[in-house]
Amino acid sequence: MEIPVVDLSVYELEKTNVSVDNLEKISAELRRAFTEVGFVYLKNTGINQDEVDKVMGVSKKFFCLPESMKKPFSRSSFSCNGNHGWVSVETESLNPRRHGDLKEAFNTASLCSDINWPSEGVDDFRDVQVSFFLRCKELSLRVLRLMALGLGLEAEVFLSAHKHIGSDVNGTTLRALYYPPVNSTCVKGNQLRCGEHSDYGSITLVFQSPEGGLQVLNRAGEYISAPSIPGTVLINIADLMQRWTSDVYVSAVHRVLLPPAGDSGTRQSLAFFVQPDDEAIISCCDGSDKYPPVKSVDYLLSRFKDSYGKK
Repeated sequence: MEIPVVDLSVYELEKTNVSVDNLEKISAELRRAFTEVGFVYLKNTGINQDEVDKVMGVSKKFFCLPESMKKPFSRSSFSCNGNHGWVSVETESLNPRRHGDLKEAFNTASLCSDINWPSEGVDDFRDVQVSFFLRCKELSLRVLRLMALGLGLEAEVFLSAHKHIGSDVNGTTLRALYYPPVNSTCVKGNQLRCGEHSDYGSITLVFQSPEGGLQVLNRAGEYISAPSIPGTVLINIADLMQRWTSDVYVSAVHRVLLPPAGDSGTRQSLAFFVQPDDEAIISCCDGSDKYPPVKSVDYLLSRFKDSYGKK
């Protein structure tokens, strides 16, 4: 099954007074996508391509800086948030059984105004990242509302556990990702640009540059391509949401392949990883005990340990 495309125009950002019928229609379409595939393309969200291009542009400028200029902003060097900052190539193994991923990232995990942000050679870096973070936050809250309605639940069920997105008591993170050119003669055995994994939290919003490589494992156990579709955002279910909904919404495994031999191109993406508030206790919303309750921050930290355990 291919990843479906759902039109959000009646509930795009800034729109209010949406009819119940329209909300029910979209929520049913999302439920179908999230139960059958775990991924969906949303079009007409209110986030336009110019906004995406602006974030990718300033991010690429940062990634192209010498390592000596990026290193001061390394992940784990910020006392207010251990996940904020730059991640170098091969530091992370999203599939711990593979060698380090051939990508680098900048994580906007804290919006604190008093921390040190990149500025030399990357004017407006902080402002651009933070502005896009907040836009993604608003879209995510709309999607979470629709997801609850799709399950026949009160609209606030998921929203009530995401009250503090953008603060240091919530792990939601905007990741600007950069996949540098790959020299096929230097790649270690079984290495990928991004190893097979499922995401950790509630949902993820993904914006991609035109270069391909992203694949999703469907319910039939086959990898299917998830290309960039202009004007859309790709949204997927993450692991805590699958637990939360007792496996109704499916967290799908995905990966980014190496480019074809001889392809020296780069790839970029932006991923907004939505996480429940740190102290939120995630238990099955149907009242079952299919999964034991887990504190959001404990689950997140355990997954970080897997991804960065080799370092």
